[in-house]
Amino acid sequence: MKLRKAKKKKILIVDGYNIINGWEELARISKDDLETSREKLIDYMIEYSKYTGEKTVIVFDAYNVKNSSGSTEKRSDTVSIVYTRENQTADSYIEKYIAELDDRHNTEIRVATSDFAEQQIVLGKGGSRVSAREMYLDVMQAKEKIGRKKSTHGKTVQRNSIIDHIDEDTFNKLESIRRK
Repeated sequence: MKLRKAKKKKILIVDGYNIINGWEELARISKDDLETSREKLIDYMIEYSKYTGEKTVIVFDAYNVKNSSGSTEKRSDTVSIVYTRENQTADSYIEKYIAELDDRHNTEIRVATSDFAEQQIVLGKGGSRVSAREMYLDVMQAKEKIGRKKSTHGKTVQRNSIIDHIDEDTFNKLESIRRK
């Protein structure tokens, strides 16, 4: 009898503001509207995590936000958003989160950040790092594949028109009423 290896659980942890500042489009948006850039990143990551099957945790620090007690919000089956508490950086939250994972030997952890010091800590804890640029390229490549998959499977949205469901006589009666 052959033993099957348990499938590794995959977790992607995203340093939210680090990634926003590392992606040209999001950095530009954040100068005028930080909330919109956060939401755009979250939307990208929801689509990406559904495509890859990775559980994704996006961490935004509230280091300088007075009286922030922190919060966690579930946005989809695969994506959670964490806002840290006052005086807690995203880096410290990520380090603690990785350390607290119960089953690290059966969990593949990736952290998306371009912060060199954070990358070194992640590597030291057995995770792998993804730079902001690499994450951007991965997300855009997945987006392209999703688009191709939809077009090759004919998953285009079709209109559900009444004309497709009624006889000609009924259509003519409705048309005359519409024109009056």
